[in-house]
Amino acid sequence: SILAVPLLVYVVGVESPHAAIGTAAVAVALNAAAGLAGHARAGTVKWPCAAVFALSGVIGAALGAEAGKAMDGQRLLALFGGLMLVVGATMLRGRKGEERPDVRLQRDTAGVLLTRLIPIGFAVGLLAGFFGIGGGFLIVPGLILATGMPLRVAVGTSLMVVTALGLTTSASYALSGYVDWALVGVLVAGGVIGAALGIVAGKKLAARKRAMELGFAAVVIAVGGYVLAQGLQAIVS
Repeated sequence: SILAVPLLVYVVGVESPHAAIGTAAVAVALNAAAGLAGHARAGTVKWPCAAVFALSGVIGAALGAEAGKAMDGQRLLALFGGLMLVVGATMLRGRKGEERPDVRLQRDTAGVLLTRLIPIGFAVGLLAGFFGIGGGFLIVPGLILATGMPLRVAVGTSLMVVTALGLTTSASYALSGYVDWALVGVLVAGGVIGAALGIVAGKKLAARKRAMELGFAAVVIAVGGYVLAQGLQAIVS
């Protein structure tokens, strides 16, 4: 989702940043739903954690989407690029603490997990709605921070949240006429193929999780720098 908006604006050539955001939000939500089915079969989805994170995130996404639509498109892109740089730099630092592959949201753990999942979910949803993205690049580290679940499980769990936040954001943008439905169809078709290949690749690379994190961080930083530069140039000119 973090790459969808820049690709639509700078590669596909969608002129309106808001239209790119709205279109990407629909496609990302549908692609996430398709990917979720595969991860559910693989057992890499923590459903209770995902449900709580998604519910609080939807509230934030609804508020964020209204704020994002009210902002100038180029300024929104510049801020988006800055956010990408921050996220990429954070991932380069790595994370401390032991993984908790058996973490579960139940009666004896609810007191701790809910106090983390709810505020983090709301904050992620607010940013996802504001920037019109599924927010997977924020949801994955958010889930890890809140629960300690391994990266691969966080990726699978995040897809339920991405679906919920993407649908919330896309509904807001669709009501304002910012969705290119023909382009959505093309994105979804490619996304289904990509999701299937991604699950296979994820299984093969599961033992190299740090390499996966570093590679993703490098891509995010490179694209973020480009988006920030382009956005600032458009604002100045």
